Amino acid sequence: MTLRSPAIEKLVHLARDRELGPFIELARHVEPADLADVLAALADGERLRVVRALPPELSAEALVEIDPSITTEMMVALPPSTAAGIVEELSDDDAADVIGELEPEQQEAILREVEDRADVERLLSYDEKSAGGLMTTEVVAVGDGLSAVEAIDAVRRMADEVGDFYTVFVTDDQGRLVGELALKDLVLAAPARPVREIMTPPIGTVSPEEDQEEVARTLQRYNVPALAVTDPQGRLLGRITFDDVADVIEEEATEDILRFGGTSGDEELGARWEDAVRSRLPWLCVNLLTAFVAGAVVLAFQDVVSRIVVLSAWMPIIAGMGGNAGTQALAVTVRRLALGLIPAGQAVRVVTKEALVGVINGLANGIITALAAVALGQGWKLGVVVFMAMTGNLLVAGLAGAFIPIILEKFDVDPAIASSIFVTTFTDVCGFGLLLGLSSALLL
Repeated sequence: MTLRSPAIEKLVHLARDRELGPFIELARHVEPADLADVLAALADGERLRVVRALPPELSAEALVEIDPSITTEMMVALPPSTAAGIVEELSDDDAADVIGELEPEQQEAILREVEDRADVERLLSYDEKSAGGLMTTEVVAVGDGLSAVEAIDAVRRMADEVGDFYTVFVTDDQGRLVGELALKDLVLAAPARPVREIMTPPIGTVSPEEDQEEVARTLQRYNVPALAVTDPQGRLLGRITFDDVADVIEEEATEDILRFGGTSGDEELGARWEDAVRSRLPWLCVNLLTAFVAGAVVLAFQDVVSRIVVLSAWMPIIAGMGGNAGTQALAVTVRRLALGLIPAGQAVRVVTKEALVGVINGLANGIITALAAVALGQGWKLGVVVFMAMTGNLLVAGLAGAFIPIILEKFDVDPAIASSIFVTTFTDVCGFGLLLGLSSALLL
């Protein structure tokens, strides 16, 4: 781990030397993210000792920035009263995130010590990957019957109870969201001007059950700093800010990368080896079964391989190029699906494009491969065979790389986690089959 400043290095040394008084004094003057780096650099016992000594407001700010698995370990190791003090310093959405990682009995032990637990419990009732799990109930909202000056006074009163905010929501007498106010528009408005004349219609509201990926897309689409979360009756429940969505984007990208490699998206990057084995072994077994299929193709042509031994050198080349081309098409298609960039009715166009790319790349690589075969003295007939096998396999790679993830998504199977195994099987089987089949027909 690379520490980013002398102050952070000094904090680490102070913590390890158990000089907690100077540590706390210096910790008050560093950013929470930097303090999180300090805690992450410490051993478990050192970290626990520091968190116990830190004022709750400092511990809370740092633990929100650190790896969630470390935060969970700390909350479990601390006495419930100390953990509750940290929870009370967090915003309700961060508190729900921290508490939500604990076992139910651990949650109850801490929440029992929290003075105002209602908002946290309400957020815990939502799925953690939904808008309700992302939102905070801390909002700045004013009534639509107020004047601009009355609304400004109301905002001032609420500002101390809410963290950073960029949008003022406007509600009616029943708490239904009717509009939004930019702070600039509110401040510049004539004092007596009614709020309902200044506000704009709500932009891109979401329900608490909305999936977090869809929330991220909505926030990006409308390019707003915060989204309102409303119930079916339109009542304002909370807000989701762009920093929450940035975390979601990172989380979803990490999950997709893990799944793309045949690893469960639920595997933590710092997971124990037992968890990693449990996550990966099933997909390796599936991959092994598909490898048997490719092996069966070679076995079916064993007579051809035994009579034309040089084919054994070309087999991994043809199959490997197909696998790489398939992975390229697959990566682009899965990304399009994740971003919702393949509208209904456009799937055929996407598959056709990838097939065309595969053919062109196949022709180019096939010519190079054929020339190499001739240059190595293996004859023009073998050159024709490897040319046709290379071209055909890269065509199959383009088709499979686009077609398979689209089909899997139609059947509600995550294309990121299953596609690569099937695409590799297609390219291996077709690569071996084309090379050996053409050799059998043209060379024997």
